[in-house]
Amino acid sequence: MSISNSIRSQLAPIHPEGYPFIGGLAFLSLILFWLWPPLGWIGTLVTVWCAYFFRDPQRVTPVRDGLIVAPADGRISQIVLAVPPAEMGLSTRPLPRISIFMSVFDCHINRSPIAGRIERMAYRAGKFLSADLDKASDDNERNGIVIAAAGANIGVVQIAGLVARRIVPFVRERQDVTAGERIGMIRFGSRVDVYLPEAAPPLVAEGQRAIAGETVLADLRPANTSRNYRTS
Repeated sequence: MSISNSIRSQLAPIHPEGYPFIGGLAFLSLILFWLWPPLGWIGTLVTVWCAYFFRDPQRVTPVRDGLIVAPADGRISQIVLAVPPAEMGLSTRPLPRISIFMSVFDCHINRSPIAGRIERMAYRAGKFLSADLDKASDDNERNGIVIAAAGANIGVVQIAGLVARRIVPFVRERQDVTAGERIGMIRFGSRVDVYLPEAAPPLVAEGQRAIAGETVLADLRPANTSRNYRTS
């Protein structure tokens, strides 16, 4: 393998959603170079960061029935019992909720936590508070997704943050999804909440790093069942 191919194999591809932003920043950098070279170099650094932000790496997902994997990269900021947003129709009782906070340096491609069918998608406009705050789950702009799988409903809520201003879904209602499949993204810093069934205790801890499509959050089946894996 040549050096160039070796380097290329280590770089994550860029999601098409990022091309307009990267292209715009690159063009702006050229203008800044013409005006004053130091500004051009700053623009170049911002362009490189933007390309890094929109990276879309492959993930190796455990695909055994019942496993619930992380839908987002980031830090598990909170594990609590909470009532899901009313518009999702998920439950009126508190359910285990795992919150994953994504900084501007995390990959922002969101993935399905389990194989199943999307029963409901519910968007709600709201504020743009810091996604790391507990009240962001109630007050911020959000997009709720309910996935029916393995005899249970799993809730995924994409929450816009202080910097994030756009939630971009890749799926629609009544669509079948596989575990680890790309379901959307949130631009520039945000949070994803996962609502588990009452009988599915979390298998992670607050402060732990989650990897979308790979980190197992919970298990709906006995732990002694074997697992298979899929790369996507």
